[in-house]
Amino acid sequence: MPYIELESHLPGITGLLEYRKDSAQPIRDLTQYLFRGPSTLTEAERELIATIVSYGNECKFCTTAHTAAADLLTGDASITEQIKQDIQTAQVSGKMKALLNIAVLTRKGGKNVTAEAIEVAKAANATDLEIHDTVLIAALFCLYNRYVDGLATALPADAGYYNVLAERLVNHGYTRLPQGYDHLKKTAAQ
Repeated sequence: MPYIELESHLPGITGLLEYRKDSAQPIRDLTQYLFRGPSTLTEAERELIATIVSYGNECKFCTTAHTAAADLLTGDASITEQIKQDIQTAQVSGKMKALLNIAVLTRKGGKNVTAEAIEVAKAANATDLEIHDTVLIAALFCLYNRYVDGLATALPADAGYYNVLAERLVNHGYTRLPQGYDHLKKTAAQ
């Protein structure tokens, strides 16, 4: 049960973002830009970074949501499971392995990112911008994970919610739906 009163039909981060729309807007904008803006990292790769950070932080809502989004974007649910088990044996590029490692180090604490980890990424052809964005996405997801779990937000009653959310993230992005989320009340009541 959430520590503060939130809309019961909006589990996880969505309920928090709706609770405080004024503070939500800047982080929604940043997330939209980082995940759907121009980048040499694919949208799927950026979702993999969110997945591995959320998984390491044991944030069930964010892990499940971003796993579903990454699975939808890659078309292969085994990739997210592989990175959760062992980044080094996962079927992703060497560059992505190095960037995911940097994301894991960032999750543990910014000072855990080493010059050696950066050199490995650069040797795998990661650009400075890709390294920058990986660290920023990892740091942002530490914020999200702590926000979601720190206020004990509810998990969805129906696991199918994550697939609907993934489709929304993939097709609409991270901006607030123009019509809001009242339409989900009907779904939650069923």
